[in-house]
Amino acid sequence: MRRARAPQGAQGTTVSARETTAVRDVTAVRGTGTVADARAAGDSRAAADTRATERPVSKLWHVTLSVSGAEAPLAEVRRGLEQLAHDHPFLLTSRYANDHAEIRYWEEARDLHDAAAVALRLWGEHRSTSKLPPWAIVGLEVIDRETYHQRVAEGYGPPPAASVGVHPY
Repeated sequence: MRRARAPQGAQGTTVSARETTAVRDVTAVRGTGTVADARAAGDSRAAADTRATERPVSKLWHVTLSVSGAEAPLAEVRRGLEQLAHDHPFLLTSRYANDHAEIRYWEEARDLHDAAAVALRLWGEHRSTSKLPPWAIVGLEVIDRETYHQRVAEGYGPPPAASVGVHPY
């Protein structure tokens, strides 16, 4: 049987290739090894497992997007927001008036930067397909799930969402 170098912490000992593979597999499952360790050991499966544990996990972010601009007929604003909600069912609720609107929803993203980037593109990318008014984004709040629930529990969070859908102010 071929002998391999001992894993770190067991110096002065030699172990079989089978024992080394078992140590690598346990290390990869626990996420304690590095990609370089797994690659050096020649185990691509362990390298893939280890890389998976290194990736940040997506989390939920509560997004409030505020837009404003020149007055538009209320019926057109409502129809546009309803179309946006139909095309993108992740929207929780929208409130609107003839010169501004607010959209609230949950976004799954790796970090705040990713969630904010998606939110900042939302209105512009869907303005023509949903026939939304040519308003500009005037406000954006992105908070993590824990902060959202903490604010609500303490009574100073965003106003409770009206039933899901599009509602006038």
